Amino acid sequence: MKPSLLTFLLAWAFSTALHADTCRQVDHLGDQYTICTTTDPTRIVLELLDEDGTVIGDFEALDRLLAAKGETLSFAMNGGMYHDDRRAVGLFINEQGQQQSLMTREGPGNFGLLPNGLFCVTGNTAYIFESRAFERDPTDCRIATQSGPMLVIDGQLHPKFLPDSPSKKWRNGVGVDAAGAVHFAISDNAVRFHDFATLFRDVLNAPNALFLDGTISRMHAPSLGRSDRGARMGPILGVVTRD
Repeated sequence: MKPSLLTFLLAWAFSTALHADTCRQVDHLGDQYTICTTTDPTRIVLELLDEDGTVIGDFEALDRLLAAKGETLSFAMNGGMYHDDRRAVGLFINEQGQQQSLMTREGPGNFGLLPNGLFCVTGNTAYIFESRAFERDPTDCRIATQSGPMLVIDGQLHPKFLPDSPSKKWRNGVGVDAAGAVHFAISDNAVRFHDFATLFRDVLNAPNALFLDGTISRMHAPSLGRSDRGARMGPILGVVTRD
């Protein structure tokens, strides 16, 4: 028996929803956030340099680079901390290979506020690993970017976060929820680390989440009519659709 048109349409709708990329705005504890989600980690890309070794630096340039490969950027955000020359701080792996090594020592700034961690995609699955756990039991990541601090670690907030901290800044991060969906979030106003972490734990159901960066954080979300501009970025995390 041939499947009915209704059966075909339901299957198509389910497949489309399963691989849909969605961006939305969320209010949490009185703060505003933009969140973009994908259920298909195979379409996540991590970019830094174009084919001639020049830093890509912005969403528009990344769009042009991807178009030459038959890909379209669904959404993107800066993908971790970087040095003045835009090289990544800590482990960095993408399609061009490993460009920076894992860093696990405590140090100044947010990156050195241990535990820090890394975002890794391997096969069709995305993970957030605590850096020292990854060092003990590494995974072969197709892409990986290290940053810090961890926001949520196995369902617990980073131990240094204070619910009444006076330090508020624009922040962005990434988390993987219990079903394997990947959530990229950016605050639309200055927020505490503690409150940002609870967004991932309590709203996005992400048992592990990673802070990516602060004041320089930017989001590209065409479905919301948004593409933030500013100084040239280092690593960029994005999700693509392929022709």
